[in-house]
Amino acid sequence: MNSIKMVDLYGQYQKIKHEIDEAMQRVMSESAFINGPDVKALQQELATYTGAGHVITCANGTEALQIAMMSLGLKPGDEVITSNFTFIATIEVIALLGLTPVLADVEPDTFNIDPLSVQKAITNKTKAIVPVHLFGQCANMGRLLDICRTNGLYLIEDAAQAVGSEYRFANGSRNMACTMGHFGCTSFFPSKNLGAFGDAGALFTNDEELAHKAKCIANHGASVKYHHSMVGINSRLDTLQAAILRIKLQYLDEYNTARQQAAARYDRYLGPIAGITIPYRAPYSSHVFHQYTILLENLHSRDGLHDFLQQQHIPSMMYYPVPLHLQEAYRYLPYKQGDFPVTEDLCNRVLSLPMHTELTDEQQLYICQKIKEYRG
Repeated sequence: MNSIKMVDLYGQYQKIKHEIDEAMQRVMSESAFINGPDVKALQQELATYTGAGHVITCANGTEALQIAMMSLGLKPGDEVITSNFTFIATIEVIALLGLTPVLADVEPDTFNIDPLSVQKAITNKTKAIVPVHLFGQCANMGRLLDICRTNGLYLIEDAAQAVGSEYRFANGSRNMACTMGHFGCTSFFPSKNLGAFGDAGALFTNDEELAHKAKCIANHGASVKYHHSMVGINSRLDTLQAAILRIKLQYLDEYNTARQQAAARYDRYLGPIAGITIPYRAPYSSHVFHQYTILLENLHSRDGLHDFLQQQHIPSMMYYPVPLHLQEAYRYLPYKQGDFPVTEDLCNRVLSLPMHTELTDEQQLYICQKIKEYRG
């Protein structure tokens, strides 16, 4: 059995090495390293894959969020509601722009932002909601979009962990992650389901005017070279990364299916083990398993299992051990311990197991046997 990795990017690369190497060599030969032909082609192919009207690539997922908020004209002091249980980038951008971060608790089963908590957090200063499609499935977009329409709010999807996930509305219509809000934002960080060989990101929108603004902002505020119509930033996708992503996009459905099959094997092996809760699948969203995250009984059992697996040369990760409102950088916000009971509980009990496209049944069986051994 090969050594077990949290993410096996090298194994994935080996299977498409010829195609990737050929695409990289083509970019080298063309030497159009910024905004080359592959960048434009990738934007069109992402639009076709997701059904989005417009795709604007950028340097990374964090800047995708920043460009979206700038494009919507959010001003210092405007309140933006987001999930308390997520990676720091989401709240970081809100703070950097001088906006006021407002946190909402999450659902105990999906781990995604709780619409009831969002509703309670709305004030007359609220301008936008940023739901995070955590671990691979969409937040409850039907409820969240209703809240936005009722209150006249913008919605920006943070879909960095859910590219390829599909949302099913109550009326039977279906939308891909990234295509339901005013903007959808994603990251192509190497470990994502669709990952580059470095930093990369993209914005998705169905609004032509917003697309134009976002494209300008990402290019120093200019639509025509040396003519700057708005304040912008430098956030362009390298052609080399675009060429790699074009190859990998062709395999995204296959990659997501492999993750779903691996998740089903985990379910089968872990389901009978006492004290472990396997991931919940929301009825309104497909799950593409960026992470396979289990819940343990308490902090002691979670940390104990993590340490035991490490001793067995099995990696595992705690996403995320500290909620945003207890991070040192955000102590200035008017929150205290106990304000977000679900988030605080999850931070003490979640553990993510190895999940990637190259995971084998043999490896998973070994992982789960060791977990059963620890659980007694």
